[in-house]
Amino acid sequence: MSTPTGPAPGLPVRTPRPRQSGRHRRPEPVAAPEGAPALVLAVPGTPSAAVRGLAEEVISIARSELPGLNAAIGFLEGDDESEFPTVQSVLAGAGAQRTERYEQAKAAGREVDEPEGPVAVVVPLLAGPDSALVGRIQQAVADSGAVAELTDVLGPHPLLAEGLHVRLSEAGLARADRARLFTVATAADGIILATVGGEDALQTAGITGMLLAARLAVPVMAAALDSEGSVAAISEALRESGSTQLALAPYLVGPELAEGLLETAVKEADCAAAEPLGAYPAIGKLVLYKYTTALGIVPQPQGTPAN
Repeated sequence: MSTPTGPAPGLPVRTPRPRQSGRHRRPEPVAAPEGAPALVLAVPGTPSAAVRGLAEEVISIARSELPGLNAAIGFLEGDDESEFPTVQSVLAGAGAQRTERYEQAKAAGREVDEPEGPVAVVVPLLAGPDSALVGRIQQAVADSGAVAELTDVLGPHPLLAEGLHVRLSEAGLARADRARLFTVATAADGIILATVGGEDALQTAGITGMLLAARLAVPVMAAALDSEGSVAAISEALRESGSTQLALAPYLVGPELAEGLLETAVKEADCAAAEPLGAYPAIGKLVLYKYTTALGIVPQPQGTPAN
């Protein structure tokens, strides 16, 4: 029984843990700097409620990693009269907001410097390069009239190989240890890594494919969903090399994938397929990494090779 002044004799007393120091010290939480440019996620493809939900989940992951992050979603094929604002309008709005904050601070008598630098950092929601889509995003940034910085696409990156591995395991096409995602056995003995965007996209997918092959210990070959005969040729090459049970892994976030393209590829390859990467946590972390790298404000995420 406790006394008015503390616990009864003999009962354990909880004391504060000493502050850790040295390399085992927990890092201090990092927050977005005040007045930092907005993160604008440029979403390709046809807008829909599902695509918006995916983009919002990606942004939510980024915000959880960097509290105070000012982030917005702009659609490459959006309509400013609907719930899907275009990249241009989102950037124009970011510029207007920064000007308004500056004017309000001046009106309040605060000493503030006139805002300089980009009003936003635009991150394409693309796992790999697609010259046509990236060119359209560049044009949207230019048309906005705002000063904004456009980052590279998200891949190649080891975290994307991890995401592909998880999607394959979720589809029952690869088995993975829950703790470290280390494959014990695989249901598929050959993986078609499917992408869109031309030759550059194929080369980038090939790099991530090598990382995925190392995780699964099976051959992985990249194929172009938007190139006629590519998937069929790669599936034939894998079977000729000894693979008997193939699986298709989309090296895509999802919105950039044209309707029916994946289904056609599955028929050509005559195999099962995993889901696109979607809002896998690594996508949100890589979006944030592109943003913070452009601004130089936080360390690299786990799994990012040092330059």
